[in-house]
Amino acid sequence: MTCENLSLNLLVDADQLLPYLDDSRLRIVDLTRASVYRQLHIPNAIHVLPKQLVSQHDFATGKLPDQAKLQALVEYLNISSEHHVVAYDDEGGAWASRLLWNLHCAGFSRTSLLNGGIHAWLAKKYAVSSTVPKIEPVSHFYQVCLEYAQTYQIDYDVLEQAIEKKQLQVWDCRSFEEYTGEQRAARKGGHIPNAIHYAFDRALDRENHLKLHPLAKIRQNLQDIGFDLDQPVVVYCQSHHRSGLAYFVARMLQWQVKAYDGAWSEWGNMTNSPIVMGEKPL
Repeated sequence: MTCENLSLNLLVDADQLLPYLDDSRLRIVDLTRASVYRQLHIPNAIHVLPKQLVSQHDFATGKLPDQAKLQALVEYLNISSEHHVVAYDDEGGAWASRLLWNLHCAGFSRTSLLNGGIHAWLAKKYAVSSTVPKIEPVSHFYQVCLEYAQTYQIDYDVLEQAIEKKQLQVWDCRSFEEYTGEQRAARKGGHIPNAIHYAFDRALDRENHLKLHPLAKIRQNLQDIGFDLDQPVVVYCQSHHRSGLAYFVARMLQWQVKAYDGAWSEWGNMTNSPIVMGEKPL
């Protein structure tokens, strides 16, 4: 998965990004906390806040924004169809991956995640900046096309019917306590029927600057708990923040994936949504 203009894969390490810092075709997007960005960020990085990535609907707190808000995000990032976006954060990639999912739903696919984010960058002792960059405006913005969203997004009604017919694998990447219902962040606790639990941060190597574990290891872990990577999967968390990273991991594994952006904030607050409490037996 490479960009025709820039030799950047879907997942890039700090040393792979370094040679392109001054390339005008590159947009580096920082999704760290605002306090971190003010103190230091990768040179030329544009800061994006989580609220720019979500749209609230009733109880659902992480839904994909509408076309107008997505277009506003594109114009804020100042990208055309010829640009390549590299995103990073300070938490292992969840918010950065959520940004990439938004862009994929908008039809923009020239994207990469910086492996390990700002932690891996600092570990290399590469240059940082505290200056907000001044970027020359593009002559034509990328035009959002939400027809692509049907490839990467699933809504409540479609998911509920598929669950009833046992047609889909579901990956719950919240904490184990949320999965069992011991910890509740909606009217109802528990998980979607047939969902398999694999916390999003299990994919991260805390001993190696929050980089992803080797994909072979992640693949084996997922298969060991019952996933079939040859069959489609739906990922979800509380608000499609943590499941942003699950979506990205699935893409890296070339696994057919959709995200349920209504997430548990919607499912757990629906009156008639089916739920399961406790641990799903293996």
